[in-house]
Amino acid sequence: MFRSLRIFNYRIWFFGALVSNIGTWMQRTAQDWLVYDILTDQNAAAMGIVMALQLGPQLLLAPWSGLIADTYNRRKVLLLTQISMGGLGLALGLLVLSGHAELWHVYAFAMALGIVSAIDGPARQAFVSEVVSERDLPNAVALNSASFNGARMIGPAVAGLLTVAVGPGLVFILNALTFGAMVVALLKMRAGELRAMPKAAAGKGRIRAGLAYVRHRPDLMMVMLAIFIVGTFGMNFAIYIAAMARTEFGRDAGVFGVLNSVMAIGSVSGALLSARRDRPRLRFVFGAAGAFGFACILSAAAPNLILFALSLIPVGLFALTLMTSANAYVQTTTAPGMRGRVMALYFAIFMGGTPLGAPVVGWVSNAFGPRWSLGVAAAAGIVAATLGFVWAWRTYGMRFHYDRSLPRRLSMTTDIPEKAQDPDNA
Repeated sequence: MFRSLRIFNYRIWFFGALVSNIGTWMQRTAQDWLVYDILTDQNAAAMGIVMALQLGPQLLLAPWSGLIADTYNRRKVLLLTQISMGGLGLALGLLVLSGHAELWHVYAFAMALGIVSAIDGPARQAFVSEVVSERDLPNAVALNSASFNGARMIGPAVAGLLTVAVGPGLVFILNALTFGAMVVALLKMRAGELRAMPKAAAGKGRIRAGLAYVRHRPDLMMVMLAIFIVGTFGMNFAIYIAAMARTEFGRDAGVFGVLNSVMAIGSVSGALLSARRDRPRLRFVFGAAGAFGFACILSAAAPNLILFALSLIPVGLFALTLMTSANAYVQTTTAPGMRGRVMALYFAIFMGGTPLGAPVVGWVSNAFGPRWSLGVAAAAGIVAATLGFVWAWRTYGMRFHYDRSLPRRLSMTTDIPEKAQDPDNA
């Protein structure tokens, strides 16, 4: 489960990212509450706009950010983006502490952070393949998710308590300081132990080549379709949890932070279970999407705060199983020279759909109540799973079998050999 941590460069990368991710989750929680309960009167649509501004650049800049990741030194790109994001967090924190912050300021900082993150994301994802071997790449991707969501267990709870005690401004300052851990990790890596990866050849048409690569890989297109549907309408957790905590149950920022941390218990579990697998498979992607949808139904029906909190654990578990399996599948089945461009497209589809979905989900929450917004998430997961399994059935002849005599009673078979299902051999 933890085999990638044997590698020195990955080990310091992992712990540097863990500290930085704690700060990121602290800022996300404080920013959400700043918008929802301090700068507006519990306006979920305003939260949706912030999410749209922060994630929209990943959709618009994907072709260029992927090309940057495939062309330039990824380590140097990451140093620039991490320092820039730390500076933005510091500036927003000082603005809030001065008492002059307004909603439009948060919108502006969200967009600036989104632009930097659009460049950071593909480079960070593709850089992992330089730190570990191809054999360890799925494990490293899963451990990255465990780090991100382990931080989610700590960051929101701390941010919620600090927001109640001293306000969100200090939280933004602390987040800016945590980026230093990632910068130190990047500087301390042993350059001679990094794997040299092929770069995109100079010349025109490199962006089109990345798009053509994905277009001729129907398995990647189906994974990205499932990720788009769930990412757009299903993973607007800040809106669901804030609206349920404040509007449905009448609680404050402290409870909002704790609920985010409770969901992270399931998220970390999903990431660690993914780390145990030798390689990702399509059935985990589509199966997790369906399970996520049904978990959201349970969450929407929770009659009280305690049961709602408990229901968030399976929501987090299946959401992370879906994200980690999809991410690892795309990375491990993509040619190294195309990895940055393909991962940029993947994240543009996954995160870039939020500008479309977040305002819609916020409007549903305002108009019909928070429980109905969770119903939108449930529908997204079930639709994505249905489309994925129908495609697999038609493409690979997928069949399900039930046998009471087996420990795992439900099994899946196909009409073609395993080798033919491997895109590397297609």
